[in-house]
Amino acid sequence: MDGLLERLDSREARIAILGQGYVGMVVAMRASEAGFPVVGYEPDHRRYEALCEGRSYVVDVPDEVLRAALDRGYQPTCDPADIAGFDVGVISVPTPLHEGLPDLSFVTAAAEATADALRPGALVILESTTYPGTTEELVAPIIEQRTGLSPGTDYLLGYSPERIDPGNPHYGLTNTPKVISGVDDASLEAVRRFYGAFVEKLVPMDSTADAELVKLIENTFRHVNIALMNELAVFANELGMNVWKAVDAAATKPFGFMPFYPGPGVGGHCLPVDPSYLSWRVKRRLGQTFRFVELANEVNDHMPAYVVRRIGDQLNRDGRALHGSRVLVLGLAYKPNTADARESPSLAVIEGLRRLGADLVVAEPHVDDARLLPDIERVECTLEQVRAADLVVVITDHDEFDYDMVQREASRIFDTRNRYHDSGAANVERL
Repeated sequence: MDGLLERLDSREARIAILGQGYVGMVVAMRASEAGFPVVGYEPDHRRYEALCEGRSYVVDVPDEVLRAALDRGYQPTCDPADIAGFDVGVISVPTPLHEGLPDLSFVTAAAEATADALRPGALVILESTTYPGTTEELVAPIIEQRTGLSPGTDYLLGYSPERIDPGNPHYGLTNTPKVISGVDDASLEAVRRFYGAFVEKLVPMDSTADAELVKLIENTFRHVNIALMNELAVFANELGMNVWKAVDAAATKPFGFMPFYPGPGVGGHCLPVDPSYLSWRVKRRLGQTFRFVELANEVNDHMPAYVVRRIGDQLNRDGRALHGSRVLVLGLAYKPNTADARESPSLAVIEGLRRLGADLVVAEPHVDDARLLPDIERVECTLEQVRAADLVVVITDHDEFDYDMVQREASRIFDTRNRYHDSGAANVERL
C-alpha cells in the first residue's frame, strides 16, 4: 500500500467522492484545487445536470469555483461505474431519520457502490455523520461481503466527520481542524496524507468509533444548549423578562459561558438528527435512555407550535382571529443566507398556521425548490405584500429582507430571531 501514499503525495491518486451535496461537493472542490483528479458521483439527475453545466447548488461553492474545477478535469457522474479503480473513495451521503430512527440506506447504497469499484490497496473514508460503530460494523462488512476484501489487510478504511457549516464566511473545510481516524495505523496515515493536502490542521483519533462520537458530541452540545434557551424563552415571556438581553449580558463574562439563543426550533441535517443517532445507539446497545437528548428533542420539537400560539395570541389581543388572517412568513431555510431547508422549523410553523386557517404567503430569496410547499403562494417581500399582511413573522432572517421597511409598514411583526433587538416599536413582538 506504499504505492498509494506515493500517489497521494504526488497528487496522482484518483479520488472518488460519493455524494455531491453540501459536504461532498466542497471536498471535491478542495481536492481538485489541491491537484487530484476527482470524480464526483451524484445519483440525483437534477444535481448531476447542474454540475455538468457549472451551476452550483451549494452555497459554499460559487459557480466560478465549480467551473474552474470542471476546467481542471473534475468529472461529475451519475453512473457508479465511473468511479471504478479509485485510489481514495469518500462516502459523503445523507444520514436522515425515518420515523425517528436512523436511516442508513444512503450509506448502505454508497458502501455497495464503493465495494463494486474497489481494488486492493485503495482507501475508503466514511464522512457521513452517524452512530459510533458504523464504519467497522456496517461499511466494512458490506465491502467484505461483496468483495471478500478485509479492511487493514486488503484495503485501507477510515472515518472523518464533516464539519461544514454552510454559509459560514470565516470557517470552511480548509481552516477548520479536521478529525481523522483509521482502522489501523496504515489506514490513519493514508487518511492523513489525503486530507493533509488541503486541510491546515488534522486531529487524529485512536479509533473510528471515537471519531464518529466526536461529531455527535459537537451537535448534541449545541442541541441541548439551544433547548435550554428555548425553554427559558418560554418562561421568560410569561414572567415579563427579556431573555435576549439577558443572554447578551451573560455573554460579556470572558470565561465559563458560551452564548446560545432561542429560536422557532432547530433545523438542518445536524441538530434535529445527529443527537437522535447517539440516543438510538445508547438505547440499542445499553438499553438505557439518553435523557438529555430526549428532553432536548421534546423542547425543540415543541417550539414551532409555541410560535404558532404566540402569533395567535398577538392577533387576538387586537381582536383578530388567526383563522382568515393573512400571514407573511419571511424565510424557509433553516439558517440565514442559505438555500438549505432540511428539517427547517419554518415548515412546521407554516403547517401549524395553515391548520388553524391562516391565509399564508411565503417570501424566501434562496430556497427555490417548489416541492417543499407546492400549495403555498411564494411572493417577494415587497411593500405591497407587507401592507397586505395582518402579521409578518420572521422565521429566517435573511439579509436580503428590508427590515426597516417591514417594521415601518407592517401592522404586526412576530420576530423569532431577535432581528429587531433595538426596536421598541409597538408593532414588534419578539419570541
